[in-house]
Amino acid sequence: MAGNKIGGQKTRDKNLAKDPDFYKTMGALGGKKSRTGGFASKKVDTDGLTGQERARLQGAKGGRISRRTKNKKAE
Repeated sequence: MAGNKIGGQKTRDKNLAKDPDFYKTMGALGGKKSRTGGFASKKVDTDGLTGQERARLQGAKGGRISRRTKNKKAE
């Protein structure tokens, strides 16, 4: 495993030299193994949304919540 940026680049080059579709294959293995139907899921769930649509709605909901306290002194 890489310990720094240069090592990571060497590892990437080595992986791609062995198999040009290395990262595509690894991602597909992880996706096939997953059984949760998470945010990357294209399947329409019981709420009528796909994973991507659900992720967008949840992100918007989180973005509306301010972590800053309200200004107590009105200017």
